[in-house]
Amino acid sequence: MSSNHRGKLGVILMNLGTPAKPTAKEVRRFLAEFLGDRRVVELPRALWWPILYGIILPFRAPRVAKLYEEIWQAEGSPLKVITEKQALALQSKFDKQEVLVTYAMTYGNPKMEQRVAELEAEGVDSILVLPLYPQYSATTTAAIYDQYADLISRQRNISNVKIHKCYFDREDYVMALAQSIKTHWQTNEPPEKLLFSFHGIPRLFVERGDPYEKHCLATAEMVARLLELDESRWQVSFQSRLGKAEWLTPYTDLQLEQWGKEGIESVDVICPAFSADCLETLEEIDGENRQIFLASGGQRFGYIPCLNDLPAHTDMMANIVNEYRPKP
Repeated sequence: MSSNHRGKLGVILMNLGTPAKPTAKEVRRFLAEFLGDRRVVELPRALWWPILYGIILPFRAPRVAKLYEEIWQAEGSPLKVITEKQALALQSKFDKQEVLVTYAMTYGNPKMEQRVAELEAEGVDSILVLPLYPQYSATTTAAIYDQYADLISRQRNISNVKIHKCYFDREDYVMALAQSIKTHWQTNEPPEKLLFSFHGIPRLFVERGDPYEKHCLATAEMVARLLELDESRWQVSFQSRLGKAEWLTPYTDLQLEQWGKEGIESVDVICPAFSADCLETLEEIDGENRQIFLASGGQRFGYIPCLNDLPAHTDMMANIVNEYRPKP
């Protein structure tokens, strides 16, 4: 072996997941796996299973399937399509003999275990799992740690895997967000209000030690500072709540409704917790919440897309990968 051998690094980009098809059957299968994870819903199983299988899945799956139909692309679910593009874009930054990039999903397919096996078959020396969740939460990133823990509990020769916990305050991530907003404002008039809408989690989770809320606030504050926005120009909110328990507030839909009623005429919404556009951004924000704001008196609603496969986003991922590459 030559003295400048760095070793071959495998990279797995991980996102939440998506149904295989926009059908009630496939959505039910996906939701059962997702909502059945103890990291996502911490209720005792004896209490949660009747609710999940008796109420949520039978009634929610058909409704959610119709929403997926509205955003489904010829190549498949937007989340899957974009994640594939992200992996290809990141791979283009590296020689495949040195860094091999793929992707996996926490729920649905492809699984982390499958990708680990494929990378090991390609002769990688170590693997970096990069969760595409900028802000850490036990409901998202920790579920990836759980899957890896389960994998190694069944392995005799344990894989050399590292997991990148979060990147909510990285300069290159924050700058990529700020630049995406500036680019949007170059072709669209800047609004009265900029809303940073993050995916919500139950308030109880934060009280038990989840740092997610602090991470979200830090990201928004750093972006607003780069954009030199006065505090009156921007706000943080949380979307996608489920059930009757209190989640992180303010709620995105209620905030937009309030602004519309108060006479705020224009608003732009960006969703920094999502690395790729998906049902929660394309349908919930750019569809449902757009209508809420306009119906409440708002005049102009702008949705700023996720970073997706933008070059600045790819560069940020490449920077993270380089931090884990073996030194020559």
